[in-house]
Amino acid sequence: MSSFRIKGGNKLQGEIVPQGAKNEALQVICAPLLTTEPVTIHNIPDIVDVNKLIELVGALGCKVEKLKKGTYRFTATSINTSFLQTEDYRKKAAALRGSVMLLGPILARFGSASIPKPGGDKIGRRRLDTHFLGFQNLGAKFNFDSHENLFHIDAHELKGCYMLLDETSVTGTANIVMAAVLAKGKTTIYNAACEPYLQQLCSMLNRMGAKISGIGSNLLVIDGVEKLHGTEHTLLPDMIEIGSFIGLAAMTKSEITIKNCRIEMLGMIPGVFKKLGIKMEFKGDDIFVPAQEHYEIENFIDGSIMTVADAPWPGFTPDLLSIVLVVATQAKGNVLIHQKMFESRLFFVDKLIDMGAQIILCDPHRATVIGLDRKQPLRGVKMASPDIRAGVALLIAALSAQGESEISNIDQIDRGYEDIEGRLKKMGAMIERVNG
Repeated sequence: MSSFRIKGGNKLQGEIVPQGAKNEALQVICAPLLTTEPVTIHNIPDIVDVNKLIELVGALGCKVEKLKKGTYRFTATSINTSFLQTEDYRKKAAALRGSVMLLGPILARFGSASIPKPGGDKIGRRRLDTHFLGFQNLGAKFNFDSHENLFHIDAHELKGCYMLLDETSVTGTANIVMAAVLAKGKTTIYNAACEPYLQQLCSMLNRMGAKISGIGSNLLVIDGVEKLHGTEHTLLPDMIEIGSFIGLAAMTKSEITIKNCRIEMLGMIPGVFKKLGIKMEFKGDDIFVPAQEHYEIENFIDGSIMTVADAPWPGFTPDLLSIVLVVATQAKGNVLIHQKMFESRLFFVDKLIDMGAQIILCDPHRATVIGLDRKQPLRGVKMASPDIRAGVALLIAALSAQGESEISNIDQIDRGYEDIEGRLKKMGAMIERVNG
């Protein structure tokens, strides 16, 4: 098992380019299965989860061509749906939560599919009800084989309808949209997710010939079409990386320029970091974070303690709460972190407490951080990465800490961040990968 060995306390300097958005990639890489024509996608990150999905799409019979770094052409002229019944498929799909995104396109084009319970981060319950209830509203029938741990779905007559989603699920909305674009009639999805990644998917599908209106809102209307065509698509920069690099700059007192951020698609992310006292400047589409010796958390107008909570878009993304929590440990002031969506995502704070952070874990969903204003620097320790986002939060903590840290189980970090140590080294970070 690989690990990172980090010597902390060094200031970084320079420019860094965020990778293509992981969460968008897991959606749009499945969309080419809706058409027989070529679909070219640019800015695809070279990370474990995305590479596994590309491999899975290829195993289904889709022709996958890597044209250059980050650019792939997918041609799904013929798909081998019998592969869905193989042990190889079950093994590959079960190891990747993003595999669930294959269902919508396969159901829309071929009328039936099966999938094992997918994997992913162990951050609490991550139910699939929204996906299946949406397919069921469109006319699909499904059952769960508890002996084989396998979902079977039959959808030979998908018909448009009105549906109110039981939760604002990004992947659920995306999956239902991909199923509905080829369904007969009109589909109306209310309480739909409206994240930038979903907006990107819908715009891509429209360029392929779909008829989707309401993009960017929580009410999508889809008029089914007979067939879709090929297109080209470019992924957004990863907003989670951008937020991570803002936090990294603050924690390490570094001067960093984050390039090509598509700032207009970041929502309230920059604003939340500004509430922590972090200064930044927008220079065109770049974010410049100056070196700061100190940063102070704001209070609410009535003087009460700041709360940072996650919420469906345009609320604050849950994937950055781990970063906000770490950054707050060295701020001046206090903040309550409220992780509403996942009940196991804050459990990594015990490792920060070992490093000297002052954090009270109130319950599985809430943690109070007492900012130390750098009066008590974090100290290097040995720790393990529990999931992608907590892993990078711990990496940021280690880069700011005094002494040497070691983070094991970094395969979790590799699932979501491309060559993270190589890019950090270019800015002066002292980090080495140790293969165990």
